Amino acid sequence: MSRRYAIYDVFTDTRLAGNPLAVVFDADDLDDSTMQRIAGEFNLSETVFVKRPENPAHSARLRIFTPGRELPFAGHPTVGAAVAIAEAGESDRVGPRDLVSVLEENVGPVRCAVRLGDRNAAFAEFDVPRKSTRLDATFDRQTLADAFSLKPGQIGFENHVPSLWSAGVAFVMIPVHDLAAASAVEFDPMLWERCAPFAEGRLASAYLYCRGGVNHNARFHTRMFAPDMGIAEDPATGAAVAALSGAIHFFDKPVDGHHPYLIEQGVEMGRPSHIHLHLDVSGGAIASARIGGEAVRIASGTLDL
Repeated sequence: MSRRYAIYDVFTDTRLAGNPLAVVFDADDLDDSTMQRIAGEFNLSETVFVKRPENPAHSARLRIFTPGRELPFAGHPTVGAAVAIAEAGESDRVGPRDLVSVLEENVGPVRCAVRLGDRNAAFAEFDVPRKSTRLDATFDRQTLADAFSLKPGQIGFENHVPSLWSAGVAFVMIPVHDLAAASAVEFDPMLWERCAPFAEGRLASAYLYCRGGVNHNARFHTRMFAPDMGIAEDPATGAAVAALSGAIHFFDKPVDGHHPYLIEQGVEMGRPSHIHLHLDVSGGAIASARIGGEAVRIASGTLDL
């Protein structure tokens, strides 16, 4: 049977930048093992499979796989799939238009807004389905520094210290001193496995961050390493930004109101990505969080399976 697929570059408006994503349509008859094998065949950081929704009022049911395992939630597949589904359904219309959809993921329903325009790239934004929660964990700076070929003094800045957070997928948030430290990282997956905590049944992934960025508009510069997912380094990680929202709120304590952040990632990989995070703070707590970015299609075809 032939089924359609498309490849999008996500969190960018430039082809061959951002984080590539395979979107497989017409996936209702695919079982878990086959979807995992297809994800391995594409060998991208994530492949998303589009199925009929369980609730007919929703747009689609999504299954998200890395080369190593399935994820309950991920940001760049949500953005990319929202754009892909919208473009497929609106292919005969022209002119800018805004659409709202609900995508069913293993973490729960995710509300998305998509803006299609006359340009090649489209923009999608989604409500983070679970607020970021800090998990119990302690870290030794020397051990962390060894895993990233850094000095202990390069771990942490201001009041930010390593901490473990999850908004559906667990990440160790590792603040580093500056851009120079972030660029100097040489990740050792074996040393990481010795010091990384298990969280939510899996080895937690590493998310390094510092203030500023190569892009002067960026508030944070980040890198993500996930050997447990089969990802050496990821160019853009929406689920990690969702988790990072908790660390930003905890350490920076933004006042009540709306706070936009531009997060850059993938610079060291030659695939710069720009992730938009919006926090609404009320009564000293995060009332809501949204993540968005652009996506551009670079290929389409059929799988003969």
